[in-house]
Amino acid sequence: MDTRNLVIMLFIGIIAGWLASFIVGGGGLIRYLVTGLIGSFAGGFLFNYFGISLGINNEIVREIVVATIGAVLVVLAARLIA
Repeated sequence: MDTRNLVIMLFIGIIAGWLASFIVGGGGLIRYLVTGLIGSFAGGFLFNYFGISLGINNEIVREIVVATIGAVLVVLAARLIA
């Protein structure tokens, strides 16, 4: 993984975390980044496992949507556990 891919992944994580916090509440740049990155892995796993395709042709937009959905699920799961 080169530096460009890492920066893109961090950027998608921050956006997804911000969108998730906008949907379910929360705040802070570190929290956005952590929930977005964990959400991107969770969302990607769930979408692949269940064979869900969003039909979005733009790869970055698709990844942001999947990561946001995953981040929302991660935040809701964390609230249920806490």
